[in-house]
Amino acid sequence: MPLTITVETADGRAVLEVRGEIDIRSAPELRAELESALDGGAVAVELDLRAVTFLDSTALSVMVGAHKRLARAGGALEVVVGASAVRRILEVTGLNRVFRVRDAS
Repeated sequence: MPLTITVETADGRAVLEVRGEIDIRSAPELRAELESALDGGAVAVELDLRAVTFLDSTALSVMVGAHKRLARAGGALEVVVGASAVRRILEVTGLNRVFRVRDAS
């Protein structure tokens, strides 16, 4: 499934709604959108991954990079997950203790 990203920004907050697969080929697109939001002054980012069907270590690396940049600026990355494999990947890697992870309820 091709990657699509919808971005909404307001008052220092960016919400990225991601759909599809995030892998070595599509992760640069996610990185570019995150960097654009951060360059635009976002200090809080919500990464909505409810419609993500797959992500690999490249995607996790992009997320960690955004988290580090936000933390240096006093901000935070919040990841929204549904009942999916994405939640399990964050748990197995321990990233659920690094990022703010929230259920999509």
